[in-house]
Amino acid sequence: MSTRTIKTVIFMGSARNISPPWGGDSRLGDRVLNWVKNTVSTRKETLGSETITHDFYVVDPLEVFAPNGALSGFTGGELGAPVFFMKPEDLPQATKDLGDKIKEADCYLIVSPEYNHTIPPALSSVMGHFGGSNYKCKPSGIVTYSPSPFAGMRAAMAIQIMCHELGCLPVSKLCGIPNVSDVLELDGSPKDPENRMLKQLPELLTQLEWMAVAMSNQREKTGSF
Repeated sequence: MSTRTIKTVIFMGSARNISPPWGGDSRLGDRVLNWVKNTVSTRKETLGSETITHDFYVVDPLEVFAPNGALSGFTGGELGAPVFFMKPEDLPQATKDLGDKIKEADCYLIVSPEYNHTIPPALSSVMGHFGGSNYKCKPSGIVTYSPSPFAGMRAAMAIQIMCHELGCLPVSKLCGIPNVSDVLELDGSPKDPENRMLKQLPELLTQLEWMAVAMSNQREKTGSF
């Protein structure tokens, strides 16, 4: 049985770096992001005659918009100068490298909270800096979270639409983690490995891998439309 390694870009949706007045993590989503990374890094699943593994790359707004980050300096979170408006020779090397990672990906995973019941601006800005030609004919999977029982599902609905319009079609399975600090440790390890909410991610990844392989095969045969 051969092994196929899928190039997976994980977008972190939150740029929060301050604890709320009532206390808690400065960015609750780090628990979820670490859990997703841990799951993807150890995953080996059989799909047809192949074993599927992931080579993943994390795009974190706290890093890309920081000083000397891939989207700092000439542009910013307000999307004043989208990367796809710029000439390649005018882009910093770090920006080119980030664009290459996004364009070369086979699929995308989005880990996001909901801000004001919709998409966090950091997420829409990071993804929107790069034109739809980078994303099209590839699948995406959506993981949302919240400190409440609702697991960020209202944001998931809006992120689905954004991904559709970018061309990275979301799989139907969603993963939502409610009451995150009760479910996951800071390093992403589950507090109760039998928690039924944790079963969502493997099911999402199964769909994502199937679509990633199918769409990659089709791109190799016919190219993107």
